Amino acid sequence: MRLSRSLAPVTVAVALVLSLPYDAMAHARADDGEPPAPDLFGAACRTNVSGSHVVAYCHNPYVDTDRVRLHIECARWWDIDTDSAPVDAGPASTVRLAGRCWKDVESAWVSHQKER
Repeated sequence: MRLSRSLAPVTVAVALVLSLPYDAMAHARADDGEPPAPDLFGAACRTNVSGSHVVAYCHNPYVDTDRVRLHIECARWWDIDTDSAPVDAGPASTVRLAGRCWKDVESAWVSHQKER
């Protein structure tokens, strides 16, 4: 039996595809060697320094609770640096953190901790 000219290339292509090893085929694999996607976590914080006062607003758009703390480093050597008490920013919530130095603020930042 002889294959027609139009059917022969299709038959050869199908035979080649079927003879490819399993890993060479295009398919979705459960373990493709890539690390899993990272968990989305962490509130977005805006910090505003006005003179010796610092205010930070942190909004958590994710499901996990983010425990945030405001850290303030004062410019003068005799001025005491401060750390706020931790505040839980729950899912879809915004929290306000505030603190101050006696004189000038050198820097201020917010730390994040995943609630266990």
